[in-house]
Amino acid sequence: MLGQFVNMLDRNGGASGGRHFVHNATLSLVWLAMATSGFVFTEPAPTDILALGLIVILPVVGLFRPSPLLAILMLLFAGIAASGLVSATLANDAGKAVSHTLVSLFLAGAAFTFAGFIAVKPVAHLRIIFNGLTVAAVMVALTGIAGYFDAFAGAEIFTKFGRAAGTFKDPNVFGPFLVPAFLYAIHTALERSIKHVALPLALAAFLAFATFLSFSRGAWMNIILALATYIALSFLTAESNGRRQKIAVLAVLGAAMIAAVVGGALQVEKIAGLVGERASVAQSYDVGPEGRFGGQEKAIGLILEYPLGIGAGSFAFDHHHEEPHNVYLSMPLNAGWAGAGLYLAAIALTLLLGIQQAFKRTPWQPLVLIAVSAFLANVAEGLIIDTDHWRHFYLLMGVIWGAASVPSPVASFVPSRFPRLVPRLVPSLVPRLIPSKSGPHRLRGRLQVGSSA
Repeated sequence: MLGQFVNMLDRNGGASGGRHFVHNATLSLVWLAMATSGFVFTEPAPTDILALGLIVILPVVGLFRPSPLLAILMLLFAGIAASGLVSATLANDAGKAVSHTLVSLFLAGAAFTFAGFIAVKPVAHLRIIFNGLTVAAVMVALTGIAGYFDAFAGAEIFTKFGRAAGTFKDPNVFGPFLVPAFLYAIHTALERSIKHVALPLALAAFLAFATFLSFSRGAWMNIILALATYIALSFLTAESNGRRQKIAVLAVLGAAMIAAVVGGALQVEKIAGLVGERASVAQSYDVGPEGRFGGQEKAIGLILEYPLGIGAGSFAFDHHHEEPHNVYLSMPLNAGWAGAGLYLAAIALTLLLGIQQAFKRTPWQPLVLIAVSAFLANVAEGLIIDTDHWRHFYLLMGVIWGAASVPSPVASFVPSRFPRLVPRLVPSLVPRLIPSKSGPHRLRGRLQVGSSA
């Protein structure tokens, strides 16, 4: 129906105007899906409903570019889902296991769709996504901070266990969700002159403060690792020494601002006490046979015993009082050895493609650095929490695959002057999954840039 409507507009006098309106309306829906992505009090969340609609609408209106590379991503997750459905037959609550598996497949489908959307017009579409995510992050951070400080009657609904959770059900998801927008604020500061960096740096400090109030050790690790990776990649791929100097200055300014915010927060007795409690390596609920580490030992034993898995949700229902808090242990339980292997393959390929894109001189390279840095931090955090249903995790994956599938003859970029320690082998070691028809380009001087910006 929608496709016929668009074709009708093309055939009539207002064709171009009609198509322009449809495209703008669809772009607005994409932005709205991003801007509402932090509101997940209920499931399905508003962003899920919008994403489901966009899975249908984007290809119909011509804002989706399929490619063999993206087909690989979808095949990997289709294989994971198939393995999960097999594991579900072994679960006591097969319905719950099937539901968990289908949600994972839906999130992968959304990532696939947004990747195809990005491939159409990378710079413009990435800006829509990151702009929407930033709006969502600001609203989520405001609710989390308001809840933590009990700013108004009923604000306590935005906290969990005395920690800021905002519009999320879990503080451990609230914090990491803010990280891509935090990096986008740093990116904005980097793109501006030194005289105009105060506002984006203040936004970054605000989001870092909200992340701090989640009192999630994983979130703290996430934001630190993401920032360090982003600064390192930006420094290594900078096109001039002048830009590297600016990155160094902003890194110092940003670190000083965050230190000032955290230092000021620690003057509040309530915050300082909880920081002291959360900063310890092992909490009381981590140790012992019924603690987190004991649960992970049980999970390892079950993984070795059941190659097909035991079905999603079965571990917390039948074997332990909670999930393993490690996605790399959860996946073999939820989808068996085969599903876990495919999941690891998807993660590894995403990181390899991300590194490849990080060292390509394209107009969208700076935005890809944000996704690569945040995605790597989420991959690392998966060692201490289950991330397989984090919406922003799949979105970051989609951003990387979408950027990698842009059909433009772009040269591999390797820093030519500084630092000399960056091996020229980095881009060449990353496999080109879909080699271009014109063959690999290795240019040292002028770099060809695709026109798909």
